[in-house]
Amino acid sequence: MNMRDRVNVALKDAMRSKEADRLSTLRLINAAIKDKDIALRGGADEDSGVGDADVLAIMGRMVKQRQESARAYEEGGRLELAEKERAEIKVIEEFLPKQLSEEETAAAIDAAIADVSAESIRDMGKVMAVLKGKYTGQMDFGKAGPMVKDRLG
Repeated sequence: MNMRDRVNVALKDAMRSKEADRLSTLRLINAAIKDKDIALRGGADEDSGVGDADVLAIMGRMVKQRQESARAYEEGGRLELAEKERAEIKVIEEFLPKQLSEEETAAAIDAAIADVSAESIRDMGKVMAVLKGKYTGQMDFGKAGPMVKDRLG
């Protein structure tokens, strides 16, 4: 079952069980996927929309946005809104693959460096391209970038 179908099944289950907060988050995910469809295809046939990799990227961005919002709400003393953002993160993360640990990330970086025979910082783009191709949704590339730079620098 692809990501879009998983979200739709979860949406219908949330409707049946009357989980309002979960339902609203799933609708936001669906809306973001449809926005991407429209942007790429000009609103063409829904079945030929974005693939799973794009859906994972959309969800990853949604998680990051909510993390930033939760931090901002905490700093502003709006704890109830921060908690709502965290609840949305939990719903979105149900669909994302398991995040790699520090050790797994380091091993993946070493393997990618070996794959492209990277020797200097000029090869960083090649290494990052390999990592993004294999580990989209599983790796925090904001943290992986400096790790690659340290190994190549």
